Amino acid sequence: MTGTVGQWVLLAYRIPRQPSTLRITIWRKLDRLGVARLGDGLVALPADARTREHLEWIAEEIGEMGGSATIWLAAAGNVAQERAIAADMRQARAEEYRAVIAEVEAAARARPGERSRAVKRLQAELRRIGRRDYFPPVEREVAQQAVRVLAQTAEGVV
Repeated sequence: MTGTVGQWVLLAYRIPRQPSTLRITIWRKLDRLGVARLGDGLVALPADARTREHLEWIAEEIGEMGGSATIWLAAAGNVAQERAIAADMRQARAEEYRAVIAEVEAAARARPGERSRAVKRLQAELRRIGRRDYFPPVEREVAQQAVRVLAQTAEGVV
């Protein structure tokens, strides 16, 4: 991250309390996007065409549920605030990558057929995490390398 404050896309929303399944659906979608939760009903992502479009779709869905949602483009008040948000997002992805590394270690002790299935699952998980990894932590490369090595052992290369 540079020394300048960047542009963020924010989603401010309110969802009816009932039925709770609607709220849970939206929370899960926001989690899959890797949003920074800035407050109750306020989330942010680094602004680009893709993140803006995703949040616009969710805002539309919230409206269809009887809730309200608005999209904002904004900048953090200062670089320190932006760095803190980015650090929180980086930490969340680091935890996910550490979970992948732990799964690789467990899969390495499995039988070859199970190892092959684990490789496919972990490669898909890395892709899912990567789609919401806006500020890559060092664990990203470690997890990718661990899955590559596991894939090689599953193929009998190593």
